[in-house]
Amino acid sequence: MSTASQPLPLVFIHGSGDTAHVWDAVIAQLPSLLCVALDLPGHGTKQAQPGPERMSIEDYALSVRDDLAQQQLTGICLVGHALGSAVALRLAADAPELVVRLVLVGGGARLRMLPAILEGAREGTLDVPAEHAPGVLYRDLAACDAFDMMSELGAIAQPTLVVAGEEDRLTPPKYAYYLRDHLPNATLVLVPEAGHYLYIETPQALATAIRDWLSA
Repeated sequence: MSTASQPLPLVFIHGSGDTAHVWDAVIAQLPSLLCVALDLPGHGTKQAQPGPERMSIEDYALSVRDDLAQQQLTGICLVGHALGSAVALRLAADAPELVVRLVLVGGGARLRMLPAILEGAREGTLDVPAEHAPGVLYRDLAACDAFDMMSELGAIAQPTLVVAGEEDRLTPPKYAYYLRDHLPNATLVLVPEAGHYLYIETPQALATAIRDWLSA
């Protein structure tokens, strides 16, 4: 919980096939803020705790909620990339007393997957880092494919920062414009000459956008 002398905690949620470590370069740019990056089930430090074979965005959101309770974190700013942004939106809708601000990076109100990508993940032909449980990438992408909160955005009143790369082909800028136009309290930042993986391509620009928005 943040107070007058303690900044708002930032909790970071990674995207499909990633781990908490993808946020390291961004967090390094925010030394004055309390930052916590979480691994979703079956990823990184939770490789040996994959959970069920199929998980929805709601299931992932419940796992994040459990982690937050264990770390006694409330009144947070939830930062999510792609899959993580879907989890963040779900938690913001379901637990507004827990999530008081949102940062959605490379996200959307829907995250439909190309059938070829889903099939490649299901067959195991896509590259997956070693720090994941078997089948996790397909589970991530299938959860994204089923995700749809287009009809719920109007009820998410928390201040929200939407960040997108101008050259993102996986979640194109039109997704970000839709979020900005349909969330009641949203600000949009487009990062020039950047694609989907802003935390790798432009970590300083992403960190600056977050810091400036929080201090505005």
